[in-house]
Amino acid sequence: MTFDIVISGGRVLDGTGAPPYRADVGISGDRVAAVGRLGGARAGTVIDATGRFVAPGFVDCHAHGDAAVFDAGVQRAALRQGVTTFVLGQDGLSFAPGSAATVAYASRYFAAVNGALVDGPLTVADLLSGYDRAVALNTAYLLPHGTIRYDVMGPSPDRAGPGDVAGMLRRVERGLSEGAVGLSTGLEYLPGRYADAEELAALCAPLGGLPYVTHMRAYGERAGVGMAEVVEIAGSSGAAVHVSHLHGPAGVLLPLVEDALGKGVDLTFDTYPYLRGNTILAMVALPPSVPGADQDAALEMIASDALEEWWQAQSALWPRLTISHAPGLEWAEGLTMVAAAERAGAEPAALCRRLLTETRLEAGVVIARPDEGPQGEESVRRMLRHPSQTGGSDGIYVGGHPHPRGFGAFARFLGRHVRELGDWTWEQAAVHLAAHPARRFGLADRGLLRRGFAADVVVFDPATVGDLATYPAPRTLAEGIDDVLVSGVRVLAGGELTGATPGRALRPS
Repeated sequence: MTFDIVISGGRVLDGTGAPPYRADVGISGDRVAAVGRLGGARAGTVIDATGRFVAPGFVDCHAHGDAAVFDAGVQRAALRQGVTTFVLGQDGLSFAPGSAATVAYASRYFAAVNGALVDGPLTVADLLSGYDRAVALNTAYLLPHGTIRYDVMGPSPDRAGPGDVAGMLRRVERGLSEGAVGLSTGLEYLPGRYADAEELAALCAPLGGLPYVTHMRAYGERAGVGMAEVVEIAGSSGAAVHVSHLHGPAGVLLPLVEDALGKGVDLTFDTYPYLRGNTILAMVALPPSVPGADQDAALEMIASDALEEWWQAQSALWPRLTISHAPGLEWAEGLTMVAAAERAGAEPAALCRRLLTETRLEAGVVIARPDEGPQGEESVRRMLRHPSQTGGSDGIYVGGHPHPRGFGAFARFLGRHVRELGDWTWEQAAVHLAAHPARRFGLADRGLLRRGFAADVVVFDPATVGDLATYPAPRTLAEGIDDVLVSGVRVLAGGELTGATPGRALRPS
């Protein structure tokens, strides 16, 4: 037997949930050609996996690498965690499909999350062709509802009329034909916040088994509101549903998940193993009355005295915010809003207004959850143990001081939640992080380590794998994963990028 690459001496986690077993993996071209005892095989490259696990590459169900994936440092950060596929187009806002004005809006409004890419107009086909074989890891793309709504209706808060829905539906159908793996919404962002369940259900109709992926309208103690809408949309459209970053409190969320499953909803969700979030400052600091989709109108309102009572009522918010991205005010990045205000000789509310104004709403923040502490940690653990859970980092790579989750989430799943806490077994980890998400997004030849499947393979040391990124040092790379293959090509060797860019723009199969 002759192969291009043989990974020898490791224990295979094949993604089916079966316990690890001793086997070699033979790779020919971009496919797994054999899994078994291959002692007599010849290969151009042999990777010694003795003492390590060999697993299918992990699928990050929620990553904001839409522009950042072209950064070699981001690719290295993902691969050092075993992530071989990013699912992009999250939270209803990304770069395609849209006119030049729409692409400019999405780029500007979500600059602190997705970064900047190129000028429009852009189709889904354009975007996917730009990713294909240009980076070291695979990309899959969700149709962003907010971008599509803006392309049809601009920043209007009005209810979509029949003509508006028809225009959006045409864009959804075309995007799916060009390779999108589902439809995403961001119902706390703009203009997605203006959509109702009837509009969203209509746009889900063509999905044909691909998921409706939603940043719900409400989370935390109010998650019942968001989940009720999810169930309504699924019931009206028949769509499968995937809920983004569903963390806690588990006592509220798990009964809602079970209720939806009991009603026949095909439901999955992703979580990341941290107690803080990362988003745009405008979303958490401004009231719904501010028309954030119309930047000039929003800035005019912020500059006026119309929000004075609102600012005074936000005193409990400021200590929870750490500034992650502040172009032109980089001195504030990494400081809490309170500490930055002290340095600036201003009240936190005044500094917040300054950040929003001088960055033209681009500022980003890391935000602590109200339940941060042992109770929140237990909620995270209970949520990730649910069989409908899949792994997602919600990684944001923009700014001088981003959340550490983009640099450590998947390694933290393995090091902390498998090895240290036992929330999963190793074989369960391969299901939650590879097989389950590949199936959810229609990537039929990924997620399992089996003959004929795409050769996305990660080799990791169970004794040392873990995250090193922290809130004070968020860009620190993970450890314990040194060898990764994407489509049969070695992209990480000895923990370093090889320079190969075999990553595919994946389409449902």
